[in-house]
Amino acid sequence: MVGLRKVTALPTLMRWRTEVIRNVFGVEPDARLLVANRQYYRAHIADGTHMAFVAELDGEDCGCGAVCFSDELPSPDNPTGHCAYIMNIYVREQYRNRGVAHHIVRRLVDEARQRSCGKIYLETTAEGRPIYLSLGFADMPDMMKYKKKL
Repeated sequence: MVGLRKVTALPTLMRWRTEVIRNVFGVEPDARLLVANRQYYRAHIADGTHMAFVAELDGEDCGCGAVCFSDELPSPDNPTGHCAYIMNIYVREQYRNRGVAHHIVRRLVDEARQRSCGKIYLETTAEGRPIYLSLGFADMPDMMKYKKKL
């Protein structure tokens, strides 16, 4: 059975974020990137705009996921403007195909619904490729700079 625990401790979050950057993006995080991540977490976790969970299976930490809560302009399909961005869904290779990611995503969606989010955005495609890369944005080392397509 997959267990999930909410995490807010900065060292735990940074350890998972570093693993995601290394194993998903194939980039060895440099000091500048780690400092930027620490600053982000310090600025946003305390006010409740970011929530992360670590998954456990067979007594081992095996994956993680996060959700960031935000507001956008109200629209007909989201009158309140409350939205959630589900991101950093990651499962260690040896635990894949065992339903771990499903449990993580389900918990994050439930958190978004409890906060009355009218829209929920997913950061990755079905293949696990970050959506922003498909849209022409780049991550590391340019920190999400838009790349104009020719």
